[in-house]
Amino acid sequence: MPDQHPAPSAFTGAGDPHRVAVLVRDGLLTMELGIVHRLFGQALSPAGERLYEVLTCTPEPGDLRTDADVTVHVAHGTDLLAEADTVIVPASDEDYTPRAVPRLAPAMAKALHRIRPGARVASICTGSFVLAAAGLLDGKRATTHWRSAADLQRLHPRVRVDPDVLYTDDDGVLTAAGVASGIDLCLHMIRADHGSRVANEVARGTVVPPHRDGGQAQYIPLPVTPPRRSSTEPARTWALEHLDRPISLRELADRAAMSTRTFSRRFCEEAGQTPVQWLTGQRVDRARRLLEETDLPVDRVAAAVGFGTAVSLRQHLHAALGISPSAYRATFRGAGGPGARR
Repeated sequence: MPDQHPAPSAFTGAGDPHRVAVLVRDGLLTMELGIVHRLFGQALSPAGERLYEVLTCTPEPGDLRTDADVTVHVAHGTDLLAEADTVIVPASDEDYTPRAVPRLAPAMAKALHRIRPGARVASICTGSFVLAAAGLLDGKRATTHWRSAADLQRLHPRVRVDPDVLYTDDDGVLTAAGVASGIDLCLHMIRADHGSRVANEVARGTVVPPHRDGGQAQYIPLPVTPPRRSSTEPARTWALEHLDRPISLRELADRAAMSTRTFSRRFCEEAGQTPVQWLTGQRVDRARRLLEETDLPVDRVAAAVGFGTAVSLRQHLHAALGISPSAYRATFRGAGGPGARR
């Protein structure tokens, strides 16, 4: 397989958008195909130019069976993979049949060999089995649907399978756990290419949350609780307006008119994480936006989001993203605009 380390390149305008190729198979999941086209298709430059060109391809062009009562006509063959900047492999219903040994259809193996060096490669849900069978996930951290994670690890022991996350990004090879986390993965790629402002506009147009961290758990077995008049939402709203200052659990509980114990329990029920985890995540997200969109020094960014010092900001950003504030900012100050890629 070609070297998959991403090569930096610049978006140069409406005539040269980033090319996304969706490599589909018989039995494709229509929702996953739609996600890629819808999200990347909505990403626009400030001048209203499309930032991505999305094309669908398959080893044998023609009508493909889907997981629904419709067929999809795919006009493009896999030759276009040689010109793609990003290749995305969605799931197929064939992935859910029992597997005794790793397998990759010869036509798919041939198609994957056409991917050009430096292209970004991603999978959604059990599309990860295709990447793993091709050796693209060897030595890399990857995920797949939690029901299939054990099979992925058994069949491909060289892959570092993490069954507990929404998506992974390991040096230009990305995997998403399932259908909904495919949305998160696409927004993550758009954010990496063009910054939070573009990604947030795409999220807003699709009516989905602008950011769920890839490390968030796939499945949290929360009990079904009856509706309550009281809620932790007022406390969260207040906290977002005061991120620049220290915020204690007692203050948050007071805003919700609860004891700290009750507040902590209800917060976990409603937000799926502890108040401290949520606050840290909000501060990291605010810091990312300031690093992308302003020239504030790192210590000023740290103060503005409540981390206090540049050292604290570096520690939290590295824990969340594995990168320093200065390196993160540099990613969004390259040629062609914030985080630009061809």
